[in-house]
Amino acid sequence: MAHAFLIEPIGYIESPYSEKFAVPRQPGLVPTAEARLILTGDYAHPDAVRGITEYSHLWVIFQFHHTKAQGWKPLVRPPRLGGNEKRGVFATRSMFRPNHLGMSVVKLERVIYERERTILVVTGGDWVNYTPIIDIKPYLPYADSIPSATSTVAPQAPTATLRTVFSLEAQQQLQLFSTQYPQLEVLICQVLAQDPRPAYQRQADSQREYGMTLYDINIRWRVIDQQNHVINLTKGF
Repeated sequence: MAHAFLIEPIGYIESPYSEKFAVPRQPGLVPTAEARLILTGDYAHPDAVRGITEYSHLWVIFQFHHTKAQGWKPLVRPPRLGGNEKRGVFATRSMFRPNHLGMSVVKLERVIYERERTILVVTGGDWVNYTPIIDIKPYLPYADSIPSATSTVAPQAPTATLRTVFSLEAQQQLQLFSTQYPQLEVLICQVLAQDPRPAYQRQADSQREYGMTLYDINIRWRVIDQQNHVINLTKGF
């Protein structure tokens, strides 16, 4: 019989996604999204990541800390199936898991050494800000990529079909924020192209307004005729 044991986070993630809404449903769908894996305490020693730059990609094991309090159920409703069909939790990548653990593969961009911290800068992550890191492992193409693998539920990446346009006001606000966030426009377009709305709202009236926060920027938009119309951007939570 298995025994309970404790897992101590080795650090946390600084991510542009300040809230769960609009986080990509899988890693790699928003390649512009840059995150920082902050290793702290004993895990921040430079020796712990010696040789890590020999790999282009990493596996990151983390905790779904925003959903932990909600527990888990044996059956879940995957968003890829429209949120209407149920599947066993172990047959999905649901956030509502017994041990609340997730794993994502991301691209390693660079390593930064600071006093008492080691920072791995990565792109393509799908984490909420301050997600706890449980472990990091190198991605090995010969072992981790299986070309013959199949999936009838999600055989390929979802098609990002929604084009994004910015109002004149939003364009002016982008200019104001471009110094601090030079990739903000591209990031917004990549996130909205995935259509972060709940499946049951994707046929909603075009007057419905949505909001999300990237970094400390609040973005408001509507979907009209299968296009994202960004209304405005404001700074501050």
